[in-house]
Amino acid sequence: MDANAWDERYGGRDLVWSSTPNVFVADIAGRLEPGTALDVAAGEGRNAVWLAEQGWQVTAADFSPVAVQRTEQVARERLGDTAGAVRTVVADATGPAPREESGRGYDLVLFSYLQLPRGPWARALAEGVAAAAPGGAVLVVLHARRNLEEGTGGPQEPEVLHDPEDVLAAAADLPVEVVSAQLRHREVEGADRPALDTVVLFRRRPD
Repeated sequence: MDANAWDERYGGRDLVWSSTPNVFVADIAGRLEPGTALDVAAGEGRNAVWLAEQGWQVTAADFSPVAVQRTEQVARERLGDTAGAVRTVVADATGPAPREESGRGYDLVLFSYLQLPRGPWARALAEGVAAAAPGGAVLVVLHARRNLEEGTGGPQEPEVLHDPEDVLAAAADLPVEVVSAQLRHREVEGADRPALDTVVLFRRRPD
């Protein structure tokens, strides 16, 4: 799906996604010391705005201009006078990441459900790691491939689904240390079984 298609999807009256943060983002990022964050493929900003509410200075990037406008709207509604804590940028996840304003890199780079085929996904991950500060966290949350047979919901195309070992393989040559790599259950309202998500946390090694 290209940016124009996402523009159409985001152009409706209601939010496409929930206004609350992803449960694993809230769990893991909620235990980090707030600093600067990059939300890659931020969509309508549900995670970016939540991070700002926790004290982060957030750059929310998405290749859909309509999604970026939605993020700005949500930030104004939720943050009021502090909406400037969320900086929005139109950017493709597979290209160079928006620079952190001080030039030292982000304390947190977040990938939340950026479901791409293996090649583009590896490029996006490499760009995100390059944007992280030394010692910074890189948090990846994805629909897992195992979700097709054992879970519920999410995309149904195997080529855009990644289990934890797939994410570790994509990061094998990147300057990161693995903090944790898990297949986690996420409860889905009305479903008879949980969704299976890949949740991986890296730390950027010093250059």
